[in-house]
Amino acid sequence: MQHKKLVPFLLFCILSLGFFLRTYNVNWDGGYHLHPDERAIVLYALPLTLPLSVADFLSTDSPLNPHFFAYGSLPIYALKGISVLTQNTYLQGYDGITILGRYLSALADTVTIFLIFLIGRKLKNSALGLLGAFAYCISVLPVQLSHFYAVDIPLTCLMTATIFLLLRWYERPTPLRAILIGIVFGAALATKTSAIALVAAMSMTLSADFLLVFIKRPHRIETWSPYAKKFIKSLFTDGLLMVFFTGITFIVCEPYALIDFKTFWAQTLEQSAMTYNPFIFPYTLQYVHIIPYFYEAKQIFLWGLGPVMGILLMFGLLSFIRVVWHKEKQFHWAQELIVAVFIISYFLVVGKFAVGWIRYMAPLYPFFALLIGYILTDIAKILHEEKFIISIPTTILFLSSMLLWLITFFAIYTRPHTRVTATQWIYTNIPHGTTIAVEHWDDSLPLGDNSMYTTQTLKLYDPESTQKWTEINAQVAQSSYIILASNRLYVPLQKLTKCDNVPAYRCYPTTAEYYHKLFSGELGFHEVAEFSSYPTIPVLNIPIYDQSADESFTVYDHPKVMIFKRF
Repeated sequence: MQHKKLVPFLLFCILSLGFFLRTYNVNWDGGYHLHPDERAIVLYALPLTLPLSVADFLSTDSPLNPHFFAYGSLPIYALKGISVLTQNTYLQGYDGITILGRYLSALADTVTIFLIFLIGRKLKNSALGLLGAFAYCISVLPVQLSHFYAVDIPLTCLMTATIFLLLRWYERPTPLRAILIGIVFGAALATKTSAIALVAAMSMTLSADFLLVFIKRPHRIETWSPYAKKFIKSLFTDGLLMVFFTGITFIVCEPYALIDFKTFWAQTLEQSAMTYNPFIFPYTLQYVHIIPYFYEAKQIFLWGLGPVMGILLMFGLLSFIRVVWHKEKQFHWAQELIVAVFIISYFLVVGKFAVGWIRYMAPLYPFFALLIGYILTDIAKILHEEKFIISIPTTILFLSSMLLWLITFFAIYTRPHTRVTATQWIYTNIPHGTTIAVEHWDDSLPLGDNSMYTTQTLKLYDPESTQKWTEINAQVAQSSYIILASNRLYVPLQKLTKCDNVPAYRCYPTTAEYYHKLFSGELGFHEVAEFSSYPTIPVLNIPIYDQSADESFTVYDHPKVMIFKRF
């Protein structure tokens, strides 16, 4: 950049904006703990205490053993440890520790913004770093995920940090830098084992020089042989240091993966199983028959980034390829190759999963932002060469277009949560003692103490059987209201009606008919209240109906709630 003194100021502005966006209305659910993954982490963190002895520590019944390995232990220990260090009673309790976790998540994602700047500066210049950091700062999915204390944001931060350290090691390999890579990578694995995808980028880092020279002159042994020797030396020195400190850090941050290996392995296999079988858990039925890669790309384009930034991403990819192409003669694109290998390998592996939660792609968003930064630098260069009267309005138009989807989505955090509003309506309009039917595997309404109502829980995920419908029909007959807290059940269950291409226990023709009768009024109920909070285009006040988005994009912070009353 010409004005280098502006770089720290602009970076500070981007970081400040990023932290503000991620902490605005941090108590978005009114203290009701409406994110199930966050709720699980908090509930497993709260009872943890330090063991009284080494023998106590090494026991599988240790008070430090979370007995929960669906995610890594590091986020659990970090939350509990920091809450204790604050010496604040509120922050150590169920409500306060959740808010603390959300601030930690926002802080981690702000660090990710800074890392994107550093990576962009290393790949090209400060302009790329700033533009990439800004693109990530205003990306919808990171802003949304930062409002939750789940593992996705810490994982993204640690994986981005690992890539940055790999680029530094490539520039100047040293044992210390190799050790740092191992430590950060180990911490990422102790956050979520899907960080294993970084192995491809680490392998490329160690072998980049050799591969580039070999590709250029495969028949000139005297040319690439020294690089092959250098690669082997690096593999058995710095490579081993990376592996060793990865293992040590993982064990330190998740010791009961080793001490309580039986539980760790069983839960890891259980989580791994759903990546190739969406029928295992009820909440993964939404992903039956999705098209791998296309589903993830659609979620990124329509919701995670939004159409404008999605288009910029596609052009950014072309710009990135052009940059690499111009470096081809000198083969000075090893760092770009490291980044590219990570993006490609992660997308190919995770995109093939049978389940496609939008958050699974979160570790790629920093690099999507950098790709957007590439095309923005090209645009900035063109605008710089234009007349002032042309460049300023065009710049404003581009920034406004990029910000549009964020502002549209951000509207949901300016309103009360739909389930909180629905709860207030229920207490006001439904008499105490009324029988209410709700659905299992979803948050039950009304929130909080609902002891003044008789609740019937409809087990609609259960396999179709005479017993199931005898019980549900009896429950419905006793109920004056039916409450759907989200689309979690009725969307997938209405699709799974063709029993020839799904397991028999996951085919729901009668359940689909039940929903049809409920929505049409044939069941004897009619809708009396609906609570929604759609992303809304500012000024025009046009809502964007996002019920077709990945369920996890809507169900936590702005689900549609429907209340039906008997005629």
